[in-house]
Amino acid sequence: MSFDLKIYTDGASRGNPGPASAAYVITNDEGNTLQEKSEFLGNKTNNQAEYIAVINALEMAENYTAGRLQVNSDSNLLVNQLQGNWRVKSKNIKPLYRRTKELTKKFDGVVFVHRNRDHEIISRADLLCNRELDESSM
Repeated sequence: MSFDLKIYTDGASRGNPGPASAAYVITNDEGNTLQEKSEFLGNKTNNQAEYIAVINALEMAENYTAGRLQVNSDSNLLVNQLQGNWRVKSKNIKPLYRRTKELTKKFDGVVFVHRNRDHEIISRADLLCNRELDESSM
């Protein structure tokens, strides 16, 4: 299946909740990196950081296409919730879930895929998250 963009996201929290960061890498279908970004989020849970990473990536993806997207994450919870397999129970996650679903409507299609952390580009997003956390603690 062909996608206009592939997005790889990660969120991290040290303490859960604790200092948190979110990162994404956006590539075209050939695997060329179009953009990567990370940000410090302040005090959040890991799941909040995972969702914020996806939201940030989808907002940026609007600048590139309204076509088909593949969103890759190492968060089993996030992927299963966004695929509709699991209910969203956390009051802290519900608004982030709703925002994510709202953003997906701006594209021709969005597929959420679970990837292991050792996936090359997921590990790049993980590195960006950890770098952001390391720099924020200095």
